[in-house]
Amino acid sequence: MKIKDQFRFILQNMKKNKIRVFMTVLATAMGCAFLIVLASVAFGLHDSIVSDTLEKRTINEIEVVGSEEGQGITDQDIAKFEELEGVRAVTRQKFVQQDAVYSIDGFEANAPTVAAHFPSEIASGVELAEGRLPEAPDEVVIGHHFIPLLTPSEGNPDELYNEDGLIKKELQFDENVIGQTIAMEIAKTDGDEETAEEFDVKIVGVMKAPGREWEWDQRVYITDNMLNELEAFTGTPGAALEDPSTYEDVTAEEIPYDQVTVIASDLESVKNVSEQLESQNYMSYSIVNEMEQMNTLFTIAKAGLIFIGTIAILIASIGIYNTMTMAVTERAPDIGIMKAIGASPKVIKRIFLLESSYIGLIGAAIGIAAAYVISILVNLGLPLLLETAFNEEMPEGLQFSSIPSLLIVIAVVICLVVTILSGLRPAKRATEIDVLKAMRREI
Repeated sequence: MKIKDQFRFILQNMKKNKIRVFMTVLATAMGCAFLIVLASVAFGLHDSIVSDTLEKRTINEIEVVGSEEGQGITDQDIAKFEELEGVRAVTRQKFVQQDAVYSIDGFEANAPTVAAHFPSEIASGVELAEGRLPEAPDEVVIGHHFIPLLTPSEGNPDELYNEDGLIKKELQFDENVIGQTIAMEIAKTDGDEETAEEFDVKIVGVMKAPGREWEWDQRVYITDNMLNELEAFTGTPGAALEDPSTYEDVTAEEIPYDQVTVIASDLESVKNVSEQLESQNYMSYSIVNEMEQMNTLFTIAKAGLIFIGTIAILIASIGIYNTMTMAVTERAPDIGIMKAIGASPKVIKRIFLLESSYIGLIGAAIGIAAAYVISILVNLGLPLLLETAFNEEMPEGLQFSSIPSLLIVIAVVICLVVTILSGLRPAKRATEIDVLKAMRREI
C-alpha cells in the first residue's frame, strides 16, 4: 500500500467523524497555544532586560575593587590594566573626602566631589548632555542631576519642597549653568579649630544621564590639579576633614583610587578581561556576571513554564487516545480487508500513527497561529491595563511576550511526540485484530 493511498485512507476516515476529530484538534491546539504563550512570557521579559542592558555603556565596564590581599588600586596597577588584551581604557577617580558646599546666584548645595582622570574618560567614550570636558585646572563638569540639588539660600526650608520631596518648580534654579562660575567651599581642621575657604570653579559641561534609570548623578567632577590644590589647603589626602598629622607618613603614590573601571573594547572581551584580572588576584565585577546569573534564572523559568505547558498537551493527548481507539473499533472491517489483501501489520500500524500525528500537527499549527495573536494582544493591552491599574508608566520597549523560533520548534516537537505516543497503543491494537472476526463485523 503506497504512502499516497495511506494518506487518502486517513483523510477519508477523518471526514467520517468531523466533529470528533475537530474537537480533538481543538484540544491539541489549545494545549499547544497555552504552552507557547506561557513560555513566551519568560522569553519576552528576558529579551527586554537583556536588550535594555546591552544598550547601556555599563555592559563593557568592569569594576576593580582591589586585590585579594586587601590592597587598593594605585597607578602601578592601572599601568598593568592598560596592558591587558581587550582593554580600551581604564578610568579612575578619587573622591573628595568631604561634601563641598557649592553656591551660585543665591542657591547652594552640598554635593559629592570627584576628581576624574579626564583623558581616560575620553578614551572610554564618556558622553555629555551639553558642554565639554575640562581643559583648565579650575574647570568642572557637573552630574546630570546636580541642578535639582540646588536650593535657595534664603527662605523657610519647610516651604521649599513639594509632597514628593523635591524643590518646588517655581523655586528651582532655572538658568543655564554652562560657562558660569560656582563657588566651592572646603573646610579644614587646624587643631581644634575648623576653617573654610572658597575656590571658584567654572562649569563647562553637564554629564549625560546614567544608564540605569534609578541612578542619580549629583556629583561635581573636578580635575586632578584641582584636587591637588584642595589637598594642599587641607593638608590631607582626598581633602579629608581630619588632622593632617595623621597622614604625615603617607605619600601620594600610596593613596589608592576610590573607583577604578576597566572598559573592555567590546562585549566579547569582557569575560576575557575579567579572567585576566582574576588570574592576577584582582577582585572585579561586571554586569556580565549579573547577566550570567540572570540567564540561569530565566533558563530555569523557561524550562518550568514549558513543563507546565506540556501538561496541557498531555491532557489533550487523552482526547487523541480516545479518538484513535474509537477509530480502530469503527474501522475493524476495513482493517480486516487490508489484512486479507496482504497489508502487513507494519503498514496498518503506520496508518494509525500517521493519523494521530496528522491531528497533532494540525492542532500545533492552529495553536501557533493563536499564540502569535495572543502574544500581540498581550504586548499591546497588558501595559495599558497595568498603567491604568497602578497609575505608573511602563518602561519603554518592555515586551511581556516574545515567541522565538526555538520556542515554536520545542512546542511542535513536544506536540508531535505526545500525539505519536497517544496513538501508539491504538495502532498496536489495530495490528492485533483477527481478519475473520473483522470481516464478520463481530468486533
